Amino acid sequence: MFFKRKSKLTPSFFMIVLLALALQANAESLEIQTPAPPAIDAKAFILQDFQSGKVLAENNADERLAPASLTKIMTVYVVFKELANGHLKLDDLATISKKAWSTSGSRMFVEVNAQVKVEDLLKGVIIQSGNDASVALAEHLAGDEATFADMLNQHAARLGMKNTHFKNADGLPVEDHYTSARDLAILTTALIKEFPQYYPWFSQKEFTYNNIVQHNRNLLLSRDGTVDGVKTGHTEDAGYCLVASALRNDMRLISVVMGTKSANARAVENQNLLNYGFRFFESPRLYEGKTSLSDSKAWKGDVRTVPLGLAESLYVTVPRGSAGDVKTAIRVNAPIVAPFNEGDKFGTVEVTYKDQVVDQKDLIALKAVGEGSVFRRLFDGILMRFAKADGQ
Repeated sequence: MFFKRKSKLTPSFFMIVLLALALQANAESLEIQTPAPPAIDAKAFILQDFQSGKVLAENNADERLAPASLTKIMTVYVVFKELANGHLKLDDLATISKKAWSTSGSRMFVEVNAQVKVEDLLKGVIIQSGNDASVALAEHLAGDEATFADMLNQHAARLGMKNTHFKNADGLPVEDHYTSARDLAILTTALIKEFPQYYPWFSQKEFTYNNIVQHNRNLLLSRDGTVDGVKTGHTEDAGYCLVASALRNDMRLISVVMGTKSANARAVENQNLLNYGFRFFESPRLYEGKTSLSDSKAWKGDVRTVPLGLAESLYVTVPRGSAGDVKTAIRVNAPIVAPFNEGDKFGTVEVTYKDQVVDQKDLIALKAVGEGSVFRRLFDGILMRFAKADGQ
């Protein structure tokens, strides 16, 4: 006689198994949501990744506000440009006018008719926030402050600062002088990228001129070792403002806070923004700039192939831990026919995050290719016709 063994798998057991499987599947499908940015007590603010340009948090970022001494970021940017163009040297001497000497507010304490090196004046602006040094640079470079303000506005327009207009070099209150948090982030990004040789001055904690030691007003330079700039500002109209930048593990963030209630508050609110960005986001480099991503055939050229790549390194900013969801696609627009110049566009690099396009950059020729010999042009022309006939 055969007996059937009674199963111990009861209905309740199956229910538990099914529930466990359902919970596991649900857990795998759930995504950890990035928390909302911290509440920032300011008229306007923005937090932006330096490399990718991704905005991580913002409020009233396009509102036109009085910038106070944040104006000086543009003042030194323009001076840096003139240095780069060879129109100015760091050891050039600027003669201090009575107008510059008598400028009110924060001062470097230059003296009338003194001749001061451009480098010292720049440090007086960056570290000591000297209004007198700002006016002295403006007059030395452009003849007068009004003409220098025109230069500031031209560079602002070129950089795409859509809510900015300057009337002076120091940021003292005057009608029709304004900027926005977003525009300051654009400017700061350009300054750090274009002038890395001068940017370390923004992390300098003190500067001595005329036997007077003055300390940098950016409190974050002493509180956070990863913060290396940028500039403070304060007037009664503007409130307390600060543009800050920090570098942690090869990721740089720029934060702008405008219109807080105290020097400590502007430091605390910037610190809160920076901590939020570094904690919850990452910015991996996908491709290095000026490096070949595709060696493509150069038809009718004096060489057989041309390296294609990106003008600058490509970064993407995503929630921390989700870099694996980033995909890239390199698309070459064939055929590539010589002659052409370095920098000419021959395709795109597309970046997707969870199947959504988040960025697209031009794929450019990394070197120029000249016209090939008569034989090369004729031979390649024949091959191109066959390739076209074959649908290639």
